[in-house]
Amino acid sequence: MFPPVDEQMARIRRGVAAIEPEAELRQKLERSLKTGKPLRVKYGIDPTGIDVHLGHTVPLRKLREFQQMGHQAVLIIGNYTALVGDPSGRDKTRERLTPEQVEANARDYLKQVAKVIDIQKTEVAFNGEWFSKFRFLDVLSLTSKITVQRMLERDDFTNRLKKGTPIYLHECLYPLMQGHDSVEVRADIELGGSEQLFSLMVGRDLQREAGQEPQVCITLPILRGLDGVRRMGKSLGNYIGVGESAYDMFAKTMSIPDELMREWFELLTDLPAERIAELIDWQKLHPRQAKEVLGKEIVKFYYGIKEADAAADEFRKRFSEKHDPTEVESVDVPSADLTDGAMWIGELLCRMQLAKSKNEARRLVEQGAITIGDKREKINDPKANVNVVDGLVVRRGSRQVKRVRLV
Repeated sequence: MFPPVDEQMARIRRGVAAIEPEAELRQKLERSLKTGKPLRVKYGIDPTGIDVHLGHTVPLRKLREFQQMGHQAVLIIGNYTALVGDPSGRDKTRERLTPEQVEANARDYLKQVAKVIDIQKTEVAFNGEWFSKFRFLDVLSLTSKITVQRMLERDDFTNRLKKGTPIYLHECLYPLMQGHDSVEVRADIELGGSEQLFSLMVGRDLQREAGQEPQVCITLPILRGLDGVRRMGKSLGNYIGVGESAYDMFAKTMSIPDELMREWFELLTDLPAERIAELIDWQKLHPRQAKEVLGKEIVKFYYGIKEADAAADEFRKRFSEKHDPTEVESVDVPSADLTDGAMWIGELLCRMQLAKSKNEARRLVEQGAITIGDKREKINDPKANVNVVDGLVVRRGSRQVKRVRLV
């Protein structure tokens, strides 16, 4: 039913930051192989935003790997922990969400997560199922399981304390809530980001208190975003959402810094280590070629090889061969609004929804970001009036392209 333990350990170790404690993991795997009983592997995700992005998929892909080896995936949708906000890796308090915001975010989460794991074979639970039933005495009981001194061992709390940055009491509930989730689902293993190790270890303590065998904590690196510096995040705008189009996934991947490629190959693809080593050997292969392989591997995972090839071809047409997109959106422009067949460029850009304001339109023109027509004439004068004909193509850079439809 399960692969040999050594094979499982090798697959689990790939791309992980830490396994605490590793000896216990081997023991659990050996017992699982002997008894035929799958391990319960937990991962929790808080619906703090609408999009699930590639950063979220790093632990999800590891959860999928456990599924492929025959173990039971347990997915916690943290609709109650999201109300508190995970302080891990934060140098200030998260802005609190309302129950309505969390509920709206959660609606589409499972659909997006199902792109990575086999959701039909996953045990899914919302932690509001138990926390919504908590009485005040239950909260007191939970908070009695940890000391203030232990809570302040967290690096993020210690740093904030030194800097005089506020630490709010509700934030201290988060690791206790995450740990209690492990008690509720009787987790054998919990997956999380490397900054979450404290919370995962609290889960071990709470399981011991509850008379359960403590979980093994497996942490994974934090995926850096498109800028190559900061962690991928929705608030930073440096992310690729799993719900984005095949083309956008590929094009955004092609924009990442070269030094990010090893990390993305290891955390976002199933390519073997030997193949990755070949791809990032710049003496044998140009970084652009390696990046194309990376982009296609990422797109293939979500859309299949046919869409991956099509996205790569489309990107090549637009950027290497300077072609416009295969499909260009048309925007209605009333002929009555033209003066002698022309319109001020700032007004046209706003009408075409290529600029949010006339001030932004002026800046785009001054930056040389606007071209029009089949010959890609660059508009450099922010005061220019341009001739507008039916079918005129207007471009903001190379990604945003619209076509005029005179009505």
